[in-house]
Amino acid sequence: MAGTGSAGRTGGADSADAAGSADPAAGADDATAAVLAERAARAAGGLLRRLRGTQAARGRPKDGHEIVTDADLRADALIRDVLAARFPAHRMVSEETWDGWREGMFDGPVWVVDPMDGSTNFAHDYPYVSVSVAFAVDGVVRAGAVHAPFLGQTFTAVKGGGARCNGSRLAVADTSVLGDALVGTGFPHRREELDAVLERVRRLLLNCRDVRRAGSPALDISLVATGMLDAHTESLAPWDVAAAGLIATEAGARRGNLLPEPFPLPPDLSGTGVVVAAPGVYDALWELLAAEGEVA
Repeated sequence: MAGTGSAGRTGGADSADAAGSADPAAGADDATAAVLAERAARAAGGLLRRLRGTQAARGRPKDGHEIVTDADLRADALIRDVLAARFPAHRMVSEETWDGWREGMFDGPVWVVDPMDGSTNFAHDYPYVSVSVAFAVDGVVRAGAVHAPFLGQTFTAVKGGGARCNGSRLAVADTSVLGDALVGTGFPHRREELDAVLERVRRLLLNCRDVRRAGSPALDISLVATGMLDAHTESLAPWDVAAAGLIATEAGARRGNLLPEPFPLPPDLSGTGVVVAAPGVYDALWELLAAEGEVA
């Protein structure tokens, strides 16, 4: 199934969770999209809870050190069903069905999805896992949800409407000194060239309070919105940053990219060398990572 295809129904036992009625002519206003994004993320999260510790949680190689599980694929199909039940003509770009970047793939209404961010964690029964669903129009993310099914947290945002966790309004930390900042980061699945990654971690460890690497960047970026993390930085894909980036910026974070994208992507979907941080530490963190010497 192509990543840029219609969000058409796939059926199957899991599709019973796909609530909602089809209305091909209906437009997706931001509020409607936000509700649907949360519904889809929660449905997938419920599925992941049921599949935890089963054969569906067993990982198999995907790319480099990355793995995929049957649970990833079933969550992907379920999200597709939920979205198609309400907007059958909308397209969905998902990590699990993506087959390459193409011109125009983010034109019009597009759902940008990571059905499970943290597959390795899930396969090891480590609860730091999230589901990410974002709604974009012409590359601008309008609404999104990041659901952490094993932590009981659901982050949501509407462009211009703020960000929330379990209904409570979010705001980033007021940290103003980089040395006081707790910063999230990550490592690439391909480990052939680690020098730039290790240099990034070295700079963070020497100049920040501490570093966290938990294995679900969409959840890390959402935690920047809560103030639990002061920043997050690494190179990511559009489905990692689409919903979480909106959540963080709607909570007051600043966002930018240290590195150019290999393929031109809209700013809201650009994750290469991404930096998401509380305003009080953003400039200092940017300068630290952008200093002479390659940092991935």
